Amino acid sequence: MKRVLFLCSANYYRSRFAEHVFNWLARKEGLAWQADSCGLAADQWGNIGPISRYTVEGLAERSIPCEDPPRQPKHVTLADLRGADLVVAVKEAEHRAMVAAQFPQWVDRVEYWQIDDLDCAEPADSLPVLERKIRDLVDR
Repeated sequence: MKRVLFLCSANYYRSRFAEHVFNWLARKEGLAWQADSCGLAADQWGNIGPISRYTVEGLAERSIPCEDPPRQPKHVTLADLRGADLVVAVKEAEHRAMVAAQFPQWVDRVEYWQIDDLDCAEPADSLPVLERKIRDLVDR
């Protein structure tokens, strides 16, 4: 089984949505891939809860199940990166510098997307773009 690792800042919203959508599509397509997700700053947010309501709502709108109860956000480790066949950070402008600061040897080994967080876009705008990127990844 190959592994894709989705990274965002808090591992609360975008990367969690990506993890669930990818795993649902991969199972549906019979792909030997599985996704996980982590945050590059998950340990800096305090107790924000297990998962964003926007993620849960976005998954429910697509009839994609979410674990019950959802796990807490995880901070990425070197072992997480090493265990992945593909690492995707969901917003280059936000995450490239974070990867460079924490894992400089990985900065050019990560695939960077451009999916805005809540400070730049509403979930109704960002989640469909993220879903299209995930579908493109599954097709690839």
